[in-house]
Amino acid sequence: MKDLVRRARKARNLGKWNEAYDAYKAAFDAAEAVPSAIRERAELAGELGLCALALRKYREAAEHLTWSLEQGHALTDEVRIRFEAGQAKAAFYLIRVLLSVDPPDAEVFIDGKAIGRTARTYKLFLDPGRHMVRARAPGSEDALHVVSADAGSELEIAMQLPRLAVSSAKEAPAAPAAVSALPAARPQATSPWASWPGTLRITGIGLTAATASLGAVFMVRASTADGDLEERNKELDAAGVSPGVCREPPKPATCAELTRLRRERDLFAGLGTAMVVTSGVVGAATLASFFTDFSFLRAEPTKTRIALTPTVTPAQVGLVVYGAW
Repeated sequence: MKDLVRRARKARNLGKWNEAYDAYKAAFDAAEAVPSAIRERAELAGELGLCALALRKYREAAEHLTWSLEQGHALTDEVRIRFEAGQAKAAFYLIRVLLSVDPPDAEVFIDGKAIGRTARTYKLFLDPGRHMVRARAPGSEDALHVVSADAGSELEIAMQLPRLAVSSAKEAPAAPAAVSALPAARPQATSPWASWPGTLRITGIGLTAATASLGAVFMVRASTADGDLEERNKELDAAGVSPGVCREPPKPATCAELTRLRRERDLFAGLGTAMVVTSGVVGAATLASFFTDFSFLRAEPTKTRIALTPTVTPAQVGLVVYGAW
C-alpha cells in the first residue's frame, strides 16, 4: 500500500491524473482489508476524489470526498481544508440530494440502479437533469419520485412507504406511492408557496405594493405641483395680470414657470393614475390566483392523477405527461 501511495503522489505531482487515480484506487482497495487503517482510508478516499475531480468525474469525486470528510476526526486540518474545497467544486456541477427513507431498511434505486446499502438518510450526488428515485420494502407500497434540477441545486426528499393492508398484500402489487420533494428551505409539502404558483403570488403581492406606493408618490407630487401652479396664478391676479397674457406675445417670464408647473402636474398625475390602475390589475390577478386550482400543473403526480410538464427545446415544444400506476 505504501508503494502504491508513493507512485500515486509522484504521478499526481507530474499531472498524470489517470495514473495517479489508478494507484490511489488500488491503495484504497488495499486499505479496506485493514480494519484499523481508518485514517489511511479517509485520506486515500479524499485523494482519490481529487484525482476524479481533475479527470472531470464530478459525481465520483463528490462521493469519495464526502465519505472522506465524514471521517473528519481522522484528517488533519490542512488535509480537510483541501478536501472541502474539492468537494465544493465537484458539487457545483451536480445536484445534491438529502434523501430520507422510512422504513430505513427499504432498498433505494436511482434510475433503476440500487444504491447498494440501506440507511435512514442518504447524501446523494446526481448529474443535472431528470432522475427517477424509487424505494421498496417488503410489506410496503413502493415510493416513487422524479428529480429534475440544474447543476448546483440542493434538494431534500422525504420518501415514506405506507404499509400494505393484510388483504391487499396477497393481491397484485400496489402502484408506487408518490412522495413529496421539499426544498431545504420549505419543508411543508402542502404549502401553496412551495411551487411556482406560490412564487408568482409572492411576486404579484410585491408588484401590487410597489405600484400602489409609486402611484401614491406620483399623486402627491402632482398635487404639490398643482398647488404651486395655483399659487402663481393668484400672484398674477393680485398683480392685475390677465389670465390670457401668456397666449399672446410678448410673454412675461412668469409664463415659462407656469408652463413648467403645468407639465409637471400633468406628467405626475398621469404616472400616478397608471401606477394605481396597474396596482389594481395586478392585485386582482393575484387575488384570483388564490381561488384557482393549479393541481394539474403539479411537479409530481398523486396516486390517481397524471402530471403535465411543459417542455421547450431548440427543436420542439410540447408536454411531458407522466404518472404512477
